[in-house]
Amino acid sequence: MIPQIRVTDLNDRIASGKEVLLVDVRQPEEYDICHLPNAVLLPLGELASRTDEIECPKDATIVVYCHHGVRSLTGTHFLQRAGFTNVASLAGGIDAWSVYVDPTVPRY
Repeated sequence: MIPQIRVTDLNDRIASGKEVLLVDVRQPEEYDICHLPNAVLLPLGELASRTDEIECPKDATIVVYCHHGVRSLTGTHFLQRAGFTNVASLAGGIDAWSVYVDPTVPRY
């Protein structure tokens, strides 16, 4: 089973100061439209060759996100298989973030 986190729970986690590493697995042109603050862009097709770029504090949760939450499931599964243990997919993706957390984030 691939763990998921709801956008409201992620927002609460960030607001409380808990360590979170956001990994955006969309394409660069999607990232340019909108992205979450401090997110690392690692497109899904490049994730396997770029996992060494993931620097995560020990207690941090890695949250993988995409547009609607489908590619992030694949990315989360890949990171789990690569040995990352505290990782979750953002349910609903950045689109859900825009709807339920921050309506200033553009929808596309």
